[in-house]
Amino acid sequence: MSSIDASEIAKLDNESKKELLNFMEGENSKQKIQMSVHKFTKICFPKCVTNVEAMQLSSDEQECMANCVNRFLDANIRIVNGLQNSVRQ
Repeated sequence: MSSIDASEIAKLDNESKKELLNFMEGENSKQKIQMSVHKFTKICFPKCVTNVEAMQLSSDEQECMANCVNRFLDANIRIVNGLQNSVRQ
């Protein structure tokens, strides 16, 4: 993979710059989602899955995973809101 030099970006027309920015934002969003999935798996899987040899999660494991992921998301939302409020003050 080659890197893009800032001087090469400067040569682009405004529409191309906008398209490149949108592409980069999309890729950044994908990366954040992948990182979140990795975090969910690292935290919730060992806590909830008791039989790794089974081909499917049991109903208890599914419920545990759903609760774990929801609590993880709730905690992250609370942290972000707290940080936003502290910045505003």
